[in-house]
Amino acid sequence: YTLGAGSTTENLLFDEEDPPLPLYRTERGGEVTYHGPGQLVLYPILDLRSFEQDLHWYMRSLEEVALQVLLSFGVEGHRVEGMTGVWVGDAKVAALGVRGRRWVTYHGLAINVCCDLGPFEDIVPCGIQGRRGTRPA
Repeated sequence: YTLGAGSTTENLLFDEEDPPLPLYRTERGGEVTYHGPGQLVLYPILDLRSFEQDLHWYMRSLEEVALQVLLSFGVEGHRVEGMTGVWVGDAKVAALGVRGRRWVTYHGLAINVCCDLGPFEDIVPCGIQGRRGTRPA
């Protein structure tokens, strides 16, 4: 599990002193998520001065990458107004957590491809109550 730089432990459904899997605090934005086998994880390192100096633009661009990857496998994903990530139906299939320093990006996105969804049961993924994680496979 990874916690974003500003996240709290309120979205952990376990004792942080005895996690079911390793728990790491990272420099990325966002709340808690799970990373494991079966995810496609992309951490592009880009100098946004060569593109757009706008992290929101960058995050929407990463969402578009996830949407296109899903489409290449015949899966139609979508965005949800006011939320970050990519969704299939009402479940999140791709999570984003980015960081930038002097307009150079690090961290990125994770697309659930064929991962075990069980670890998501022990957290409130991305701090979004009532929404679950999914995978297209």
